[in-house]
Amino acid sequence: MTTVSPDTGVGPLLRGWRELRRISQLDLALRAESSARHISFIETGRSRPSEDMVLRLAEQLDIPVRERNALLVVAGYAPRYAQTPLDDPAMTSVREGLDRLLAGYEPYPALVVDGTYDVVAVNRGIALLMEGIAEELLTPPLNAMRITLHPAGLAPRILNLPEWRADLLAQMERQIALVRSPELRTLYEEVAAYPVPDLADRGADGRGADRGRERTPSFALPLVIEHGGQVLSFIASIATFNTPMDVTVAELAIETFLPADRETAAYLHERLP
Repeated sequence: MTTVSPDTGVGPLLRGWRELRRISQLDLALRAESSARHISFIETGRSRPSEDMVLRLAEQLDIPVRERNALLVVAGYAPRYAQTPLDDPAMTSVREGLDRLLAGYEPYPALVVDGTYDVVAVNRGIALLMEGIAEELLTPPLNAMRITLHPAGLAPRILNLPEWRADLLAQMERQIALVRSPELRTLYEEVAAYPVPDLADRGADGRGADRGRERTPSFALPLVIEHGGQVLSFIASIATFNTPMDVTVAELAIETFLPADRETAAYLHERLP
């Protein structure tokens, strides 16, 4: 991962993002309707970019809005994007919209997390799956990665844990490669070091994972988890807000779990009518 100290100027910062995205100066210039010479001058500090140019380059480099604010400040401009706490009255419509979305997805599990996977909101489907996990993991702020991968969390009940764990860690690695987040890196190192429960210890007959795979689709990796003696299978999807203008909103992700078979759907409808 390319890292650039924020005190080296906006040029080196932009160069770091460009190299991280593996885009040439010429390609970036064409995308930003500029010239390779001008991009070179900006990166070397020979030319001070305008506020509009900073934002244009940040857009073409797909730089997260939090980092766009940092670029603007280093370039001598005011931050463009607010960072409004979710409990602020101005965010009432966002909170209400998230609550309606989560409630509308019931009885299927759904939750909202921030940029470091701290849980912002959950519905009854998620609450059902979290039954029986250690109280220490339920102390705010709840963290979705800790709850999922910790030996005292959901991990012992995830019947395809090696595959699901590898997928989650790969997801975090991709995110770390896109954003400079020491907090996310620290979380990754923590959860990656958790011990993985022995496969033989899961399932009444040691074949829980196999039973789950027998009826799950092959087009996506399912989450196969045991709850109340029932093997449940889910296909997960993640959604984010389109063109967010606030750092808080930009870092929110809505994760939903669609039943991968009729048995899972029936079980949830029975438990959460």
